[in-house]
Amino acid sequence: MNLKKSVSFLLLLLGFFILKGNSGTVYANPNDTPPSFEEQFREMGYKTVSEAVKEFEKHCNCSVKLPTMIPSIPFTHEFGKFYEDKEYEINDSLQIRFVHSKIGHNIFKIDICPLKNKLDFEGRKYTLQDGTKGIHFESDLFNFFVFEKNNLQYLIGIHNKATNIEIPEVLVDIANSIN
Repeated sequence: MNLKKSVSFLLLLLGFFILKGNSGTVYANPNDTPPSFEEQFREMGYKTVSEAVKEFEKHCNCSVKLPTMIPSIPFTHEFGKFYEDKEYEINDSLQIRFVHSKIGHNIFKIDICPLKNKLDFEGRKYTLQDGTKGIHFESDLFNFFVFEKNNLQYLIGIHNKATNIEIPEVLVDIANSIN
């Protein structure tokens, strides 16, 4: 009987120290600040569009033409990222993002890859002004238009919640602005 009381007392004491030791007090450095919007993108490998384009052009020995038109929705930042697939050498790409720091769904994206690594898509077919064929399709989050120009495959997309405009027509107009 005495042993049961001793074990109970020890368990109670142990529980008290565990609870007391974890009082929920958190100590933080008052000088720590979360990374800025720009720093978050830089941490993901993004840089200026011109830097990323130059890296991609050098790696792929090509000339990238970007659209002169973008969607008429507000953006606060633009970033670029060159991705080199060192393992399989089939997924090299240039990623360009137009984003808004306060409106999370204001996103316009351009992904470019060499034609040798192109992907196939299905959707509604369109013809650009120069006769180039393109395909419009939708995903859960984006409306996309994919087409080929200058030995590159372009995939341009607008977030579905970004605008109430006729997205396929806007994407075709943007594609037509690449010379």
